[in-house]
Amino acid sequence: MRAIWSGEVSFGLVTVPIKLYSATQSHDLSLHQVHDDDGGRIRYERHCEVCGEKVDYKDIDKAYDSGESTVVLTKEELGDLPADDSKEIAVEQFVPEDQIDSMELDKSYYLEPAGKSAKAYVLLRRTLEESSRVAIVTFTLRSKTRLGVLRVRDDVIVLQGLRWADELREPDFDIPKSRLTKKEQEMATSLVDSYSEDFDPDRFKDEYQDQLHTLVEEKLAHGEDIDTEATFGDIEDEDEGDGNVIDLMEALKQSVDSRRKSSGKGSGDSGSKGGSKGASSKGGATKGAAKNSGGGQKKKAS
Repeated sequence: MRAIWSGEVSFGLVTVPIKLYSATQSHDLSLHQVHDDDGGRIRYERHCEVCGEKVDYKDIDKAYDSGESTVVLTKEELGDLPADDSKEIAVEQFVPEDQIDSMELDKSYYLEPAGKSAKAYVLLRRTLEESSRVAIVTFTLRSKTRLGVLRVRDDVIVLQGLRWADELREPDFDIPKSRLTKKEQEMATSLVDSYSEDFDPDRFKDEYQDQLHTLVEEKLAHGEDIDTEATFGDIEDEDEGDGNVIDLMEALKQSVDSRRKSSGKGSGDSGSKGGSKGASSKGGATKGAAKNSGGGQKKKAS
């Protein structure tokens, strides 16, 4: 791993020298663009719309268009902004972790202790663990002031970026009211129970990337002409139906029965505990839950 940033965490008069590492990486296969006629690599050049000349990156400034006029911001002006020089992760407050909305979470980073002694690092880590709180911090990375949260994962302090409050959008739509029967609620709860298990991220695979890797490996081994059916199998198109609304109770019943058969559970395992309370909060989205149950587990796997 290569450190992308170094500085210090400060809370009160205590400073903790650290190095910052990206905690995540993309597993997507890296592709580039080529001309479909002869396979030549596609290159992009920057040209000025006024003089038409090709412009080097070092000669490019940034600008803001208000809709009526444009102001140019030079590299020198942007470089003089105070936040650009900060090498500090400043602790602003300690808050209960359950107050952090998951929608606010952004990219994650590992913090490694820097310097000869890790005593201050261990002190901060233990403080976070024993207080059962997380630290809200501000810091500057790649010339931008950012908001984040410090928490402990195993023995490592993790910095998780947070989105600013004005970056979260409110849903601009209404959800139609729907009347649910008690039986529908109980059946939906039974379906949730049949899918309930501990989350195992290794269970979920990126099928598109797997097939993309297979395609590339086959073309490398056998040249341009490959048998797609022999490589991936005969994949039939899924029947998307005619879009008509089907009977909700029948859909729930079929979903529960199908899940029982695939999991080997008997008919006595379904139960209806918490039926009214658990499903009523879903409102009119119960049909979507029947179709996509288990989808909530998939999101975090990426």
